[in-house]
Amino acid sequence: MELELVYWHWLVLGMLLVGFEIFVPSFTVLWFGLGAVVVAAFLALVPSLTLGWQLFIWTIFSVVFAAGWFKFLRPKMIDRTKAGITQEAIAGETGMVIKAPSEASRGHVRFTTPILGDDEWEFICEDPVIVGDKVMIKEASGNTLVVNKVT
Repeated sequence: MELELVYWHWLVLGMLLVGFEIFVPSFTVLWFGLGAVVVAAFLALVPSLTLGWQLFIWTIFSVVFAAGWFKFLRPKMIDRTKAGITQEAIAGETGMVIKAPSEASRGHVRFTTPILGDDEWEFICEDPVIVGDKVMIKEASGNTLVVNKVT
């Protein structure tokens, strides 16, 4: 007796695998479930596919989905901020002065990548700076950065 799978078998398998991803927090099983859903779509269009071709299509699409996740999508989800990192990690980061300090207020500096969760900070600098100057973080002091002018 030959095993014959129809489209809804693959659809149910795909939904079970996608649902099982709730319990496996690694985004691994999801791609095998999506591969099964693709096989269900192929079988809905071409019901005469043999089991060998079904397994081949499932394998290929599962590998393509998983490789696409690990190669393209997962690297884009990495947190590139410096939030939660010690002061030593932010020392040396450079930014641009967007508001020069005056006697009445501190200056403001903007960074291209957020530093400790924010891209704009108040700063204190021993050297005189103007808008557009580059400054480098020396240390963080509360909610204010101590910076040096980059020459």
